[in-house]
Amino acid sequence: MKLHKKLFRYFPNTLALFSRAIQPATVCYVLLISSFLHAQVNYIDYPSPYHDVVGKGGMVVSQNKESSELGLAILNAGGNAIDAAVGVGFSLAITLPRAGNLGGGGFMLAYMDGEVTAIDYRGAASLSIDSNNFQKLKTDSELRKYGYSASTTPGSVHGLLTAHQKWGKLKLKTIMKYVIDQAKSGIQVSYDLHQAIKSAPQLTHDPESRKIYFLANGDALPEGYLMKRPDLAKTFSLIARHGLDGFYKGKIADAFAASMQSNKGYLTLEDMSAYQSKVTNPLSTLYRNHTVYGHPAPSGGSFVVLGALNTLENFQLKDIDPISSQYIHLFSEALMRGHLDRSRYVGDPAFYNVPSQLLLSKERGKEHANSITLDKKTNPETLEPNWLGSEGENTTHFSIIDKDGNAVSNTYTLGYSFGSGVTIPGTGILMNNQMNNFAYQVGNPDLVSRSVSPGNAFVPGKRPMSTMAPTMVFDENDRLSLITGSPGGSLIPAAVLRIILGVIDNDLSIGDASMLPRIHRDWPTDTLRLEKGFSSDTKLNLENLGYKLEENKTMGSTQSILIHDGMNYGYADLRRPNAGVAKQD
Repeated sequence: MKLHKKLFRYFPNTLALFSRAIQPATVCYVLLISSFLHAQVNYIDYPSPYHDVVGKGGMVVSQNKESSELGLAILNAGGNAIDAAVGVGFSLAITLPRAGNLGGGGFMLAYMDGEVTAIDYRGAASLSIDSNNFQKLKTDSELRKYGYSASTTPGSVHGLLTAHQKWGKLKLKTIMKYVIDQAKSGIQVSYDLHQAIKSAPQLTHDPESRKIYFLANGDALPEGYLMKRPDLAKTFSLIARHGLDGFYKGKIADAFAASMQSNKGYLTLEDMSAYQSKVTNPLSTLYRNHTVYGHPAPSGGSFVVLGALNTLENFQLKDIDPISSQYIHLFSEALMRGHLDRSRYVGDPAFYNVPSQLLLSKERGKEHANSITLDKKTNPETLEPNWLGSEGENTTHFSIIDKDGNAVSNTYTLGYSFGSGVTIPGTGILMNNQMNNFAYQVGNPDLVSRSVSPGNAFVPGKRPMSTMAPTMVFDENDRLSLITGSPGGSLIPAAVLRIILGVIDNDLSIGDASMLPRIHRDWPTDTLRLEKGFSSDTKLNLENLGYKLEENKTMGSTQSILIHDGMNYGYADLRRPNAGVAKQD
Protein backbone atom coordinates (compact mmCIF):
# COMPACT_ATOMS: atom_id res chain seq x y z
CA MET A 1 0.00 0.00 0.00
CA LYS A 2 1.42 3.33 -1.04
CA LEU A 3 0.43 5.72 1.69
CA HIS A 4 1.51 8.94 -0.03
CA LYS A 5 0.61 8.54 -3.66
CA LYS A 6 0.97 11.60 -5.90
CA LEU A 7 -2.49 12.80 -6.73
CA PHE A 8 -2.42 15.90 -8.90
CA ARG A 9 -4.73 14.18 -11.37
CA TYR A 10 -7.26 13.42 -8.61
CA PHE A 11 -7.05 16.67 -6.70
CA PRO A 12 -6.55 19.62 -9.06
CA ASN A 13 -8.58 22.09 -7.01
CA THR A 14 -9.42 20.50 -3.71
CA LEU A 15 -7.23 22.67 -1.44
CA ALA A 16 -9.13 25.71 -2.64
CA LEU A 17 -12.37 23.74 -2.52
CA PHE A 18 -12.16 23.04 1.21
CA SER A 19 -10.41 26.21 2.31
CA ARG A 20 -13.64 27.48 3.89
CA ALA A 21 -13.65 24.50 6.22
CA ILE A 22 -10.02 24.98 7.27
CA GLN A 23 -9.14 27.50 9.96
CA PRO A 24 -7.10 30.41 8.56
CA ALA A 25 -4.09 29.51 10.66
CA THR A 26 -4.13 26.00 9.22
CA VAL A 27 -4.21 27.30 5.67
CA CYS A 28 -1.29 29.61 6.45
CA TYR A 29 0.63 26.68 7.89
CA VAL A 30 0.17 24.59 4.76
CA LEU A 31 1.26 27.47 2.54
CA LEU A 32 4.33 28.21 4.63
CA ILE A 33 5.40 24.59 4.52
CA SER A 34 5.05 24.61 0.76
CA SER A 35 7.36 27.62 0.46
CA PHE A 36 10.44 25.83 1.77
CA LEU A 37 10.02 22.28 0.63
CA HIS A 38 13.54 22.26 -0.76
CA ALA A 39 14.91 22.42 2.76
CA GLN A 40 12.93 19.46 4.06
CA VAL A 41 13.67 15.77 4.19
CA ASN A 42 11.45 14.13 1.59
CA TYR A 43 9.41 11.78 3.80
CA ILE A 44 6.04 13.35 3.04
CA ASP A 45 4.43 13.41 -0.37
CA TYR A 46 3.85 17.16 -0.56
CA PRO A 47 1.72 17.20 -3.71
CA SER A 48 -1.06 16.16 -1.35
CA PRO A 49 -1.85 18.89 1.23
CA TYR A 50 -3.77 16.44 3.42
CA HIS A 51 -1.10 15.19 5.79
CA ASP A 52 -1.98 12.33 8.11
CA VAL A 53 -0.96 12.42 11.76
CA VAL A 54 1.47 9.52 12.15
CA GLY A 55 2.39 7.59 15.29
CA LYS A 56 3.14 4.15 16.72
CA GLY A 57 1.19 4.52 19.96
CA GLY A 58 -2.45 5.13 20.78
CA MET A 59 -4.48 7.62 18.78
CA VAL A 60 -7.81 9.43 19.18
CA VAL A 61 -9.64 11.10 16.29
CA SER A 62 -12.84 12.99 17.03
CA GLN A 63 -14.82 15.99 15.84
CA ASN A 64 -13.39 18.15 18.62
CA LYS A 65 -9.68 18.43 19.33
CA GLU A 66 -10.23 19.10 23.05
CA SER A 67 -12.16 15.86 23.40
CA SER A 68 -9.46 14.02 21.44
CA GLU A 69 -6.86 15.38 23.85
CA LEU A 70 -8.94 14.26 26.83
CA GLY A 71 -9.09 10.76 25.35
CA LEU A 72 -5.32 10.85 24.90
CA ALA A 73 -4.84 11.82 28.55
CA ILE A 74 -6.83 8.73 29.53
CA LEU A 75 -4.63 6.54 27.30
CA ASN A 76 -1.52 8.11 28.82
CA ALA A 77 -2.89 7.32 32.30
CA GLY A 78 -2.86 3.61 31.39
CA GLY A 79 -6.35 3.36 29.96
CA ASN A 80 -7.27 1.30 26.93
CA ALA A 81 -9.37 2.17 23.87
CA ILE A 82 -12.63 1.56 25.74
CA ASP A 83 -11.61 3.82 28.63
CA ALA A 84 -10.73 6.56 26.16
CA ALA A 85 -14.04 6.04 24.32
CA VAL A 86 -15.99 6.56 27.53
CA GLY A 87 -14.10 9.79 28.21
CA VAL A 88 -14.45 11.09 24.65
CA GLY A 89 -18.14 10.13 24.46
CA PHE A 90 -18.95 12.13 27.60
CA SER A 91 -16.54 14.96 26.77
CA LEU A 92 -18.22 15.67 23.43
CA ALA A 93 -21.39 16.57 25.34
CA ILE A 94 -19.34 19.52 26.62
CA THR A 95 -17.30 20.45 23.56
CA LEU A 96 -19.77 19.56 20.78
CA PRO A 97 -23.21 19.85 22.39
CA ARG A 98 -25.09 19.94 19.08
CA ALA A 99 -24.18 16.25 18.56
CA GLY A 100 -22.12 14.87 21.47
CA ASN A 101 -24.49 13.77 24.15
CA LEU A 102 -25.82 11.98 27.18
CA GLY A 103 -29.40 12.32 25.95
CA GLY A 104 -29.11 10.48 22.63
CA GLY A 105 -27.97 7.09 21.42
CA GLY A 106 -25.79 5.31 18.91
CA PHE A 107 -23.75 2.31 17.84
CA MET A 108 -20.26 1.09 18.76
CA LEU A 109 -17.86 -1.43 17.26
CA ALA A 110 -15.23 -2.56 19.75
CA TYR A 111 -12.16 -4.56 18.76
CA MET A 112 -11.05 -6.11 22.03
CA ASP A 113 -9.26 -9.37 22.79
CA GLY A 114 -8.94 -10.10 19.08
CA GLU A 115 -12.68 -9.97 18.35
CA VAL A 116 -15.06 -7.35 16.94
CA THR A 117 -18.20 -6.81 19.01
CA ALA A 118 -21.17 -4.52 18.36
CA ILE A 119 -22.99 -2.52 21.04
CA ASP A 120 -26.42 -1.18 20.15
CA TYR A 121 -27.36 1.74 22.40
CA ARG A 122 -29.90 3.35 20.09
CA GLY A 123 -32.68 5.16 21.98
CA ALA A 124 -35.99 3.31 22.46
CA ALA A 125 -39.50 4.74 22.16
CA SER A 126 -41.40 5.14 25.41
CA LEU A 127 -43.52 2.20 26.52
CA SER A 128 -46.21 4.71 27.51
CA ILE A 129 -47.09 5.86 23.98
CA ASP A 130 -50.59 4.52 23.28
CA SER A 131 -52.61 4.65 20.05
CA ASN A 132 -53.98 8.12 20.79
CA ASN A 133 -50.50 9.55 21.36
CA PHE A 134 -49.26 7.79 18.24
CA GLN A 135 -51.96 9.49 16.18
CA LYS A 136 -50.84 12.86 17.54
CA LEU A 137 -47.23 12.12 16.54
CA LYS A 138 -48.32 10.84 13.15
CA THR A 139 -50.39 13.88 12.24
CA ASP A 140 -48.24 16.60 13.85
CA SER A 141 -44.62 16.34 12.71
CA GLU A 142 -43.58 19.18 15.05
CA LEU A 143 -44.37 16.99 18.06
CA ARG A 144 -41.87 14.35 16.95
CA LYS A 145 -39.21 16.89 15.99
CA TYR A 146 -39.08 19.36 18.89
CA GLY A 147 -39.90 19.56 22.57
CA TYR A 148 -40.48 16.90 25.21
CA SER A 149 -42.56 14.62 23.00
CA ALA A 150 -39.72 14.14 20.48
CA SER A 151 -37.36 12.05 22.60
CA THR A 152 -36.67 8.35 22.87
CA THR A 153 -35.17 6.89 26.06
CA PRO A 154 -31.49 7.95 25.97
CA GLY A 155 -29.03 5.11 25.42
CA SER A 156 -25.60 6.81 25.27
CA VAL A 157 -24.77 6.46 28.95
CA HIS A 158 -25.86 2.81 28.98
CA GLY A 159 -23.81 1.96 25.88
CA LEU A 160 -20.62 3.63 27.07
CA LEU A 161 -20.82 2.15 30.55
CA THR A 162 -21.70 -1.30 29.23
CA ALA A 163 -18.53 -1.21 27.14
CA HIS A 164 -16.57 -0.11 30.21
CA GLN A 165 -18.03 -2.88 32.38
CA LYS A 166 -17.06 -5.45 29.76
CA TRP A 167 -13.58 -4.25 28.75
CA GLY A 168 -12.54 -1.16 30.73
CA LYS A 169 -9.13 -1.09 32.40
CA LEU A 170 -9.27 2.06 34.53
CA LYS A 171 -11.82 2.64 37.27
CA LEU A 172 -14.88 4.60 36.12
CA LYS A 173 -14.19 7.29 38.76
CA THR A 174 -10.72 7.80 37.28
CA ILE A 175 -12.12 8.31 33.77
CA MET A 176 -14.96 10.54 34.91
CA LYS A 177 -12.62 12.88 36.79
CA TYR A 178 -11.21 14.05 33.46
CA VAL A 179 -14.70 14.81 32.18
CA ILE A 180 -15.88 16.42 35.42
CA ASP A 181 -12.85 18.72 35.46
CA GLN A 182 -13.47 19.71 31.84
CA ALA A 183 -17.12 20.50 32.58
CA LYS A 184 -16.18 22.62 35.59
CA SER A 185 -13.33 24.45 33.83
CA GLY A 186 -15.40 25.01 30.73
CA ILE A 187 -14.50 25.46 27.09
CA GLN A 188 -14.19 28.55 24.94
CA VAL A 189 -17.07 28.90 22.51
CA SER A 190 -15.74 28.47 18.99
CA TYR A 191 -17.04 30.30 15.95
CA ASP A 192 -18.62 27.03 14.81
CA LEU A 193 -20.41 26.50 18.13
CA HIS A 194 -21.62 30.10 18.17
CA GLN A 195 -23.08 29.70 14.69
CA ALA A 196 -24.63 26.34 15.57
CA ILE A 197 -26.43 27.85 18.58
CA LYS A 198 -27.73 30.70 16.42
CA SER A 199 -29.01 28.17 13.89
CA ALA A 200 -30.99 26.06 16.37
CA PRO A 201 -34.23 27.93 17.10
CA GLN A 202 -35.60 25.03 19.16
CA LEU A 203 -33.15 25.99 21.93
CA THR A 204 -34.90 29.32 22.39
CA HIS A 205 -38.21 27.59 23.23
CA ASP A 206 -36.84 25.76 26.26
CA PRO A 207 -36.09 27.81 29.42
CA GLU A 208 -33.30 25.49 30.59
CA SER A 209 -31.58 25.48 27.19
CA ARG A 210 -31.83 29.27 26.97
CA LYS A 211 -29.99 29.58 30.32
CA ILE A 212 -27.13 27.42 29.04
CA TYR A 213 -26.63 28.55 25.44
CA PHE A 214 -27.70 32.23 25.47
CA LEU A 215 -26.77 35.41 27.29
CA ALA A 216 -29.30 37.21 29.47
CA ASN A 217 -30.09 39.59 26.59
CA GLY A 218 -31.06 36.67 24.35
CA ASP A 219 -27.91 36.58 22.21
CA ALA A 220 -26.21 33.27 21.48
CA LEU A 221 -23.03 32.73 23.50
CA PRO A 222 -20.35 34.67 21.60
CA GLU A 223 -17.14 33.30 20.18
CA GLY A 224 -14.48 33.22 22.89
CA TYR A 225 -16.98 33.02 25.76
CA LEU A 226 -15.95 30.61 28.53
CA MET A 227 -18.85 28.15 28.73
CA LYS A 228 -18.70 26.30 32.04
CA ARG A 229 -21.05 23.35 32.66
CA PRO A 230 -21.58 22.86 36.42
CA ASP A 231 -24.88 21.12 35.64
CA LEU A 232 -23.14 18.45 33.56
CA ALA A 233 -20.38 18.18 36.18
CA LYS A 234 -23.03 17.18 38.77
CA THR A 235 -24.51 14.62 36.38
CA PHE A 236 -21.07 13.19 35.62
CA SER A 237 -20.36 12.97 39.36
CA LEU A 238 -23.50 10.89 39.92
CA ILE A 239 -22.48 8.58 37.08
CA ALA A 240 -18.97 8.31 38.53
CA ARG A 241 -20.32 7.31 41.94
CA HIS A 242 -23.22 5.07 40.96
CA GLY A 243 -22.57 3.93 37.39
CA LEU A 244 -25.72 3.08 35.44
CA ASP A 245 -27.90 3.61 38.49
CA GLY A 246 -26.59 7.17 38.72
CA PHE A 247 -28.34 7.93 35.42
CA TYR A 248 -31.21 5.48 34.95
CA LYS A 249 -32.37 5.56 38.58
CA GLY A 250 -32.27 8.07 41.41
CA LYS A 251 -32.06 11.86 41.07
CA ILE A 252 -31.50 12.03 37.30
CA ALA A 253 -34.24 9.56 36.45
CA ASP A 254 -36.59 11.42 38.79
CA ALA A 255 -35.72 14.69 37.04
CA PHE A 256 -36.48 13.05 33.67
CA ALA A 257 -39.85 11.77 34.80
CA ALA A 258 -40.90 15.00 36.52
CA SER A 259 -39.98 17.28 33.61
CA MET A 260 -41.58 14.93 31.10
CA GLN A 261 -44.81 14.79 33.07
CA SER A 262 -44.89 18.58 33.43
CA ASN A 263 -44.32 19.17 29.72
CA LYS A 264 -46.48 16.49 28.06
CA GLY A 265 -43.53 14.25 27.29
CA TYR A 266 -43.69 10.47 27.19
CA LEU A 267 -40.63 9.13 28.98
CA THR A 268 -41.26 7.60 32.41
CA LEU A 269 -39.30 6.10 35.29
CA GLU A 270 -40.23 2.69 33.86
CA ASP A 271 -38.65 3.62 30.50
CA MET A 272 -35.44 4.67 32.22
CA SER A 273 -35.10 1.61 34.46
CA ALA A 274 -36.08 -0.81 31.65
CA TYR A 275 -33.58 0.46 29.08
CA GLN A 276 -30.79 -1.94 28.09
CA SER A 277 -28.02 -1.61 25.53
CA LYS A 278 -27.42 -4.75 23.48
CA VAL A 279 -24.08 -6.51 22.99
CA THR A 280 -24.20 -8.46 19.76
CA ASN A 281 -22.27 -9.72 16.73
CA PRO A 282 -21.31 -7.30 13.96
CA LEU A 283 -22.21 -7.54 10.29
CA SER A 284 -19.41 -8.27 7.83
CA THR A 285 -18.61 -8.85 4.19
CA LEU A 286 -15.47 -9.68 2.24
CA TYR A 287 -14.36 -7.00 -0.22
CA ARG A 288 -11.26 -7.69 -2.33
CA ASN A 289 -9.82 -9.93 0.41
CA HIS A 290 -10.55 -7.32 3.12
CA THR A 291 -13.11 -8.08 5.83
CA VAL A 292 -15.34 -5.06 6.40
CA TYR A 293 -17.33 -4.94 9.66
CA GLY A 294 -20.43 -2.85 10.29
CA HIS A 295 -23.12 -2.59 12.95
CA PRO A 296 -26.26 -4.76 12.69
CA ALA A 297 -29.86 -3.52 12.68
CA PRO A 298 -31.29 -1.12 13.64
CA SER A 299 -28.25 0.43 11.94
CA GLY A 300 -29.39 0.74 8.34
CA GLY A 301 -26.21 2.57 7.34
CA SER A 302 -24.03 -0.52 7.60
CA PHE A 303 -26.39 -2.42 5.30
CA VAL A 304 -25.93 0.34 2.71
CA VAL A 305 -22.13 0.31 3.04
CA LEU A 306 -21.65 -3.46 2.99
CA GLY A 307 -24.33 -4.03 0.36
CA ALA A 308 -22.82 -1.40 -1.94
CA LEU A 309 -19.40 -3.02 -1.53
CA ASN A 310 -20.88 -6.36 -2.62
CA THR A 311 -22.27 -4.64 -5.70
CA LEU A 312 -19.12 -2.69 -6.55
CA GLU A 313 -16.75 -5.65 -6.27
CA ASN A 314 -18.21 -6.75 -9.61
CA PHE A 315 -16.50 -3.76 -11.26
CA GLN A 316 -12.77 -3.00 -11.63
CA LEU A 317 -12.78 0.30 -9.77
CA LYS A 318 -8.99 0.38 -9.38
CA ASP A 319 -8.72 1.05 -13.12
CA ILE A 320 -11.10 4.04 -12.98
CA ASP A 321 -10.31 7.62 -11.87
CA PRO A 322 -12.27 8.13 -8.59
CA ILE A 323 -13.51 11.57 -9.62
CA SER A 324 -14.53 10.56 -13.16
CA SER A 325 -18.14 10.35 -14.31
CA GLN A 326 -17.82 6.59 -14.90
CA TYR A 327 -16.70 5.99 -11.31
CA ILE A 328 -19.35 8.30 -9.83
CA HIS A 329 -22.04 6.60 -11.90
CA LEU A 330 -21.17 3.14 -10.59
CA PHE A 331 -20.81 4.50 -7.05
CA SER A 332 -24.19 6.24 -7.13
CA GLU A 333 -25.99 3.24 -8.61
CA ALA A 334 -24.62 0.88 -5.94
CA LEU A 335 -25.36 3.44 -3.23
CA MET A 336 -28.98 3.90 -4.32
CA ARG A 337 -29.58 0.14 -4.32
CA GLY A 338 -28.10 -0.09 -0.83
CA HIS A 339 -30.47 2.63 0.36
CA LEU A 340 -33.38 0.79 -1.25
CA ASP A 341 -32.57 -2.38 0.70
CA ARG A 342 -32.23 -0.58 4.03
CA SER A 343 -35.45 1.38 3.38
CA ARG A 344 -37.47 -1.76 2.74
CA TYR A 345 -35.95 -4.36 5.01
CA VAL A 346 -34.19 -2.83 8.04
CA GLY A 347 -35.73 -2.16 11.43
CA ASP A 348 -35.32 -3.07 15.07
CA PRO A 349 -34.68 -6.87 15.03
CA ALA A 350 -36.54 -7.24 18.33
CA PHE A 351 -39.73 -6.31 16.44
CA TYR A 352 -38.98 -7.16 12.80
CA ASN A 353 -37.32 -10.06 11.04
CA VAL A 354 -34.40 -8.38 9.24
CA PRO A 355 -33.10 -10.62 6.40
CA SER A 356 -29.46 -9.72 7.05
CA GLN A 357 -27.93 -12.73 5.29
CA LEU A 358 -29.98 -12.13 2.14
CA LEU A 359 -29.24 -8.41 2.00
CA LEU A 360 -25.49 -8.94 2.44
CA SER A 361 -25.17 -12.01 0.24
CA LYS A 362 -22.87 -12.04 -2.76
CA GLU A 363 -25.89 -13.12 -4.81
CA ARG A 364 -27.74 -9.94 -3.85
CA GLY A 365 -24.66 -7.88 -4.80
CA LYS A 366 -24.44 -9.65 -8.16
CA GLU A 367 -28.15 -9.09 -8.75
CA HIS A 368 -27.74 -5.37 -8.10
CA ALA A 369 -24.62 -5.17 -10.31
CA ASN A 370 -26.39 -6.88 -13.22
CA SER A 371 -29.20 -4.32 -13.05
CA ILE A 372 -26.79 -1.38 -13.56
CA THR A 373 -26.60 0.05 -17.08
CA LEU A 374 -23.24 1.64 -17.84
CA ASP A 375 -24.56 4.29 -20.23
CA LYS A 376 -27.64 5.43 -18.30
CA LYS A 377 -28.71 6.06 -14.72
CA THR A 378 -31.41 3.86 -13.28
CA ASN A 379 -34.82 5.38 -12.67
CA PRO A 380 -35.43 4.62 -8.98
CA GLU A 381 -39.11 3.94 -9.63
CA THR A 382 -38.15 0.93 -11.73
CA LEU A 383 -36.44 -0.73 -8.78
CA GLU A 384 -39.10 -2.70 -7.02
CA PRO A 385 -41.56 0.23 -6.90
CA ASN A 386 -44.10 -1.72 -4.87
CA TRP A 387 -41.63 -2.26 -2.05
CA LEU A 388 -41.01 -0.82 0.01
CA GLY A 389 -38.66 10.55 7.79
CA SER A 390 -35.86 12.23 7.45
CA GLU A 391 -32.74 12.07 9.63
CA GLY A 392 -30.76 14.93 11.07
CA GLU A 393 -27.19 15.35 9.90
CA ASN A 394 -25.73 16.35 13.25
CA THR A 395 -24.41 13.06 14.42
CA THR A 396 -20.75 12.69 15.45
CA HIS A 397 -18.17 9.92 15.19
CA PHE A 398 -14.87 9.11 16.85
CA SER A 399 -12.21 6.48 16.18
CA ILE A 400 -9.70 5.27 18.78
CA ILE A 401 -6.82 2.81 18.88
CA ASP A 402 -4.61 2.10 21.89
CA LYS A 403 -0.96 1.03 22.05
CA ASP A 404 -1.97 -2.64 22.19
CA GLY A 405 -4.08 -2.46 19.04
CA ASN A 406 -7.49 -2.46 20.73
CA ALA A 407 -9.88 -0.16 18.91
CA VAL A 408 -13.26 1.57 18.96
CA SER A 409 -15.41 2.92 16.14
CA ASN A 410 -18.32 4.85 17.63
CA THR A 411 -21.12 6.94 16.14
CA TYR A 412 -23.86 8.56 18.22
CA THR A 413 -26.44 11.29 17.76
CA LEU A 414 -29.09 13.63 19.10
CA GLY A 415 -30.78 13.67 15.69
CA TYR A 416 -31.08 17.30 14.66
CA SER A 417 -28.44 19.82 15.70
CA PHE A 418 -29.11 20.16 19.46
CA GLY A 419 -31.76 17.46 19.13
CA SER A 420 -35.18 18.33 20.44
CA GLY A 421 -33.88 21.55 22.02
CA VAL A 422 -34.95 20.37 25.48
CA THR A 423 -32.53 20.24 28.42
CA ILE A 424 -33.67 18.32 31.51
CA PRO A 425 -33.61 20.96 34.32
CA GLY A 426 -30.65 20.81 36.66
CA THR A 427 -28.86 18.03 34.74
CA GLY A 428 -27.39 19.68 31.63
CA ILE A 429 -28.71 16.73 29.58
CA LEU A 430 -29.82 17.84 26.11
CA MET A 431 -32.40 15.46 24.68
CA ASN A 432 -32.67 13.77 21.32
CA ASN A 433 -35.47 13.98 18.76
CA GLN A 434 -35.28 10.37 17.58
CA MET A 435 -39.07 9.88 17.60
CA ASN A 436 -38.82 11.61 14.23
CA ASN A 437 -36.95 8.62 12.78
CA PHE A 438 -39.83 6.14 12.73
CA ALA A 439 -41.91 5.44 9.62
CA TYR A 440 -45.30 7.05 10.27
CA GLN A 441 -47.01 6.34 6.93
CA VAL A 442 -46.89 2.54 6.83
CA GLY A 443 -49.84 1.28 4.78
CA ASN A 444 -50.25 4.49 2.75
CA PRO A 445 -50.54 3.28 -0.86
CA ASP A 446 -49.85 6.75 -2.26
CA LEU A 447 -46.25 6.92 -0.99
CA VAL A 448 -43.04 5.20 -2.02
CA SER A 449 -40.39 6.20 0.54
CA ARG A 450 -38.87 5.30 3.89
CA SER A 451 -41.96 6.83 5.52
CA VAL A 452 -43.84 3.62 4.63
CA SER A 453 -41.08 1.16 5.57
CA PRO A 454 -42.74 -1.76 7.41
CA GLY A 455 -39.47 -2.60 9.14
CA ASN A 456 -39.38 0.82 10.76
CA ALA A 457 -43.04 1.10 11.74
CA PHE A 458 -43.62 2.56 15.20
CA VAL A 459 -44.13 0.23 18.18
CA PRO A 460 -43.80 1.26 21.86
CA GLY A 461 -40.35 0.26 23.14
CA LYS A 462 -38.94 -0.07 19.62
CA ARG A 463 -35.67 1.49 18.40
CA PRO A 464 -35.90 3.51 15.19
CA MET A 465 -33.73 2.62 12.21
CA SER A 466 -30.65 4.80 11.76
CA THR A 467 -28.11 5.41 9.00
CA MET A 468 -25.18 5.55 11.43
CA ALA A 469 -22.43 3.21 10.23
CA PRO A 470 -19.35 2.77 12.45
CA THR A 471 -16.91 0.68 10.43
CA MET A 472 -13.74 -1.40 10.79
CA VAL A 473 -11.71 -3.04 8.04
CA PHE A 474 -9.26 -5.93 8.36
CA ASP A 475 -6.68 -6.74 5.67
CA GLU A 476 -6.06 -10.03 3.85
CA ASN A 477 -3.99 -11.22 6.84
CA ASP A 478 -6.84 -10.46 9.26
CA ARG A 479 -5.06 -7.45 10.74
CA LEU A 480 -6.97 -4.31 11.66
CA SER A 481 -6.28 -1.78 8.89
CA LEU A 482 -8.97 0.93 9.06
CA ILE A 483 -11.28 2.50 11.64
CA THR A 484 -13.78 5.03 10.30
CA GLY A 485 -17.26 6.51 10.46
CA SER A 486 -19.06 9.79 9.92
CA PRO A 487 -21.95 12.03 10.93
CA GLY A 488 -24.42 13.15 8.30
CA GLY A 489 -27.72 11.23 8.53
CA SER A 490 -28.44 9.60 5.18
CA LEU A 491 -25.12 11.02 3.88
CA ILE A 492 -23.11 8.71 6.16
CA PRO A 493 -22.90 5.59 3.95
CA ALA A 494 -21.51 7.49 0.96
CA ALA A 495 -18.85 9.18 3.11
CA VAL A 496 -17.76 5.86 4.63
CA LEU A 497 -17.79 4.12 1.24
CA ARG A 498 -15.59 6.84 -0.20
CA ILE A 499 -12.99 6.17 2.49
CA ILE A 500 -13.02 2.36 2.08
CA LEU A 501 -12.83 2.45 -1.71
CA GLY A 502 -10.20 5.21 -1.71
CA VAL A 503 -7.90 3.18 0.55
CA ILE A 504 -8.47 -0.30 -0.93
CA ASP A 505 -9.09 0.35 -4.64
CA ASN A 506 -7.27 3.64 -5.23
CA ASP A 507 -4.33 3.07 -2.86
CA LEU A 508 -4.74 6.48 -1.23
CA SER A 509 -3.50 7.80 2.09
CA ILE A 510 -6.22 8.29 4.68
CA GLY A 511 -5.96 12.06 4.23
CA ASP A 512 -6.37 11.86 0.47
CA ALA A 513 -9.21 9.34 0.72
CA SER A 514 -10.95 11.60 3.25
CA MET A 515 -10.75 14.63 1.00
CA LEU A 516 -11.98 13.06 -2.21
CA PRO A 517 -15.03 15.11 -3.23
CA ARG A 518 -18.15 13.23 -2.16
CA ILE A 519 -21.50 12.36 -3.64
CA HIS A 520 -24.85 11.20 -2.30
CA ARG A 521 -27.71 9.39 -3.95
CA ASP A 522 -30.62 8.04 -1.97
CA TRP A 523 -33.72 6.06 -2.85
CA PRO A 524 -36.36 6.84 -4.12
CA THR A 525 -35.14 10.39 -4.83
CA ASP A 526 -33.87 11.10 -8.32
CA THR A 527 -31.15 13.65 -7.51
CA LEU A 528 -27.38 13.15 -7.41
CA ARG A 529 -25.79 15.43 -4.83
CA LEU A 530 -22.16 16.47 -5.44
CA GLU A 531 -19.62 18.34 -3.38
CA LYS A 532 -17.68 21.04 -5.18
CA GLY A 533 -14.49 19.81 -6.82
CA PHE A 534 -15.79 17.87 -9.81
CA SER A 535 -14.85 19.24 -13.23
CA SER A 536 -17.43 20.73 -15.58
CA ASP A 537 -16.72 17.86 -18.00
CA THR A 538 -17.50 15.29 -15.32
CA LYS A 539 -20.75 17.04 -14.42
CA LEU A 540 -21.74 17.31 -18.10
CA ASN A 541 -21.06 13.60 -18.59
CA LEU A 542 -23.22 12.79 -15.56
CA GLU A 543 -26.03 14.92 -16.93
CA ASN A 544 -25.73 13.05 -20.23
CA LEU A 545 -26.20 9.82 -18.27
CA GLY A 546 -29.53 11.25 -17.10
CA TYR A 547 -28.61 12.65 -13.69
CA LYS A 548 -30.19 15.71 -12.16
CA LEU A 549 -27.33 17.32 -10.23
CA GLU A 550 -27.40 19.28 -7.00
CA GLU A 551 -24.24 20.89 -5.59
CA ASN A 552 -23.59 20.81 -1.83
CA LYS A 553 -20.80 22.49 0.13
CA THR A 554 -19.78 19.49 2.24
CA MET A 555 -21.05 16.01 3.10
CA GLY A 556 -20.24 14.19 6.33
CA SER A 557 -17.11 14.42 8.45
CA THR A 558 -15.16 11.17 8.65
CA GLN A 559 -12.83 10.61 11.60
CA SER A 560 -10.45 7.85 10.61
CA ILE A 561 -7.35 5.85 11.52
CA LEU A 562 -5.43 3.80 8.94
CA ILE A 563 -3.11 1.12 10.34
CA HIS A 564 -0.20 -0.06 8.16
CA ASP A 565 3.14 -1.71 8.94
CA GLY A 566 2.88 -1.03 12.66
CA MET A 567 2.09 2.68 12.20
CA ASN A 568 -1.16 4.54 12.82
CA TYR A 569 -2.22 7.26 10.37
CA GLY A 570 -4.96 9.49 11.76
CA TYR A 571 -7.01 12.06 9.90
CA ALA A 572 -9.69 14.43 11.17
CA ASP A 573 -11.91 15.51 8.28
CA LEU A 574 -11.56 19.19 7.34
CA ARG A 575 -15.24 19.51 6.43
CA ARG A 576 -16.23 20.41 9.97
CA PRO A 577 -14.06 22.77 12.02
CA ASN A 578 -12.35 22.05 15.34
CA ALA A 579 -11.86 18.33 14.71
CA GLY A 580 -8.52 16.93 15.81
CA VAL A 581 -6.17 13.98 16.13
CA ALA A 582 -4.36 13.29 19.39
CA LYS A 583 -1.56 10.73 19.49
CA GLN A 584 0.75 9.15 22.01
CA ASP A 585 4.43 9.94 21.58
